Amino acid sequence: MLDHLPQKIETIDDVRAWDDAAERHETPCGSGSIAWRKWGSGPPVIMCHGGSGSWTHWCKTIPVQSQTHTIWACDLPGLGDSASPADLSHPAGSAEALNIGIRQLIPREDRPRIVAFSFGCHISSLALTGLGDYIRDFLIIGTSALGRTDRPIMDFPKERRDMTEAERADVHRGVLEMLMFHRPERIDDLAVQLQAENVAKARFRSRIHSHTDNVKKAVGRTKVPIRCIWGENDVVAYPDVPTVLEILGEHHPEMKATVIPDAGHWVMYEKGDEFNEALSAMLAD
Repeated sequence: MLDHLPQKIETIDDVRAWDDAAERHETPCGSGSIAWRKWGSGPPVIMCHGGSGSWTHWCKTIPVQSQTHTIWACDLPGLGDSASPADLSHPAGSAEALNIGIRQLIPREDRPRIVAFSFGCHISSLALTGLGDYIRDFLIIGTSALGRTDRPIMDFPKERRDMTEAERADVHRGVLEMLMFHRPERIDDLAVQLQAENVAKARFRSRIHSHTDNVKKAVGRTKVPIRCIWGENDVVAYPDVPTVLEILGEHHPEMKATVIPDAGHWVMYEKGDEFNEALSAMLAD
């Protein structure tokens, strides 16, 4: 039962409370394991976070969706609390570990759904090529790796060893402003703290793979239905969201998409209520 937990996650103490309440599982990854957290009951939904992130990318989503679904949130290989994959040079090793983990934790007859964000889409789309109809459908949020080699490379601010804590926080706030949020005034202290904690744990460097066409090719091979939710102002959607949706839908005439206005890349945090409404509708379909 989750009734004793905060109904919304708004502080780091709320994050810790939900973390403590999670049912923990591990599946093989490299010389260690993938860390899985499970909440709720009902049809299973697998949530895969973005690059340099962890399960906390979903902190605004889990309290709502765990009321009607079993949420399986993993830390992807080489990120968060998960071990590094055997090969850190390519996402394929991470995808294989994810594939194994899903098969070990969730029976085929339960037909789990995958909801993935950004780099999580990259790993999940590659894993889907080996999972086939084990998965019910695949929901994509803010992916790159769609073959747009002309997409500009962002020059993010970086931490230095001699920085004060306040200066380090400013660096992480700057990255959130450039990449993750549309409106800088929506960046709160919790978002900055989660960003700092996640980056400190990140060992898999995903940015070098964002200019490939790996996701485009994998989605083209995917036979399960796909869905999309995007922030209208997501800077990763290059040159714009309609173009990205056209690429993703090329081999999927069944694709359904929801675009959330006035929202950036980390749409499920910046516009949590609107995102949860859209996701609930997709999961009920």
